Amino acid sequence: MCGRFAMKQSRADLMVTFEITEAHGQELPPSWNVAPTDPVNMVRERRERPEAGRMLETPRWGLVPPWAKDPKAGARAINARIETVTEKPMFRKAALRHRGLIPANGYYEWQKGPGGSKTPIYLHPGAEDELLAFAALYEFWPDPSKAEDDPEKWLMTATIITQNATDSLGHIHDRCPVIVPRTLQEDWLDPDLTARADVEHLLSAMPEPHLIPREVSNRVNSVRNNGPELIEAVA
Repeated sequence: MCGRFAMKQSRADLMVTFEITEAHGQELPPSWNVAPTDPVNMVRERRERPEAGRMLETPRWGLVPPWAKDPKAGARAINARIETVTEKPMFRKAALRHRGLIPANGYYEWQKGPGGSKTPIYLHPGAEDELLAFAALYEFWPDPSKAEDDPEKWLMTATIITQNATDSLGHIHDRCPVIVPRTLQEDWLDPDLTARADVEHLLSAMPEPHLIPREVSNRVNSVRNNGPELIEAVA
């Protein structure tokens, strides 16, 4: 799964890296402990005006489908499994029409040890400023307590797609996020790609991630802790 990650680049940096033309929402500060229900940076194409280019949004992490009775449902949907993402009612519409990229410098997993112990491991691409792009889905939930013309009527939320971990990472955790390489990012964001078979074919084409594991301090276990020291290797 993917339950925490680090993201330190500024909005301006992201706009250059992902060739974004317009940013919406709040500018998020650097974080080395992004957790479920936090706002996250997400890149998407405009379905309504694709010629206008890419947008940077800040949805809440944890997908809430439009038909949910309560936004608390998002806490249970921080990840979507690649095996069933085009089938499950919670994700299938978004998989065909609402795909995005969530940038990250790396993410955390907890490796099980003897006696039920869990060791936090930070997985990253190697270069300090290199970015991963998690395959994401997003949705808009209408708040029934707000008027139709209320600017906060629609809550935007997102989820990260996961897959079986590769042999090199499987000993740490059995799941890992789907990481979209630069060569496939345009296809993943393409608003005209709406056929289920085409989306499934694209997902199957995602290459295995090659990341570097690093044991880090158990201070990352608490969402109250933050700072660059969280990704430093333990002595």
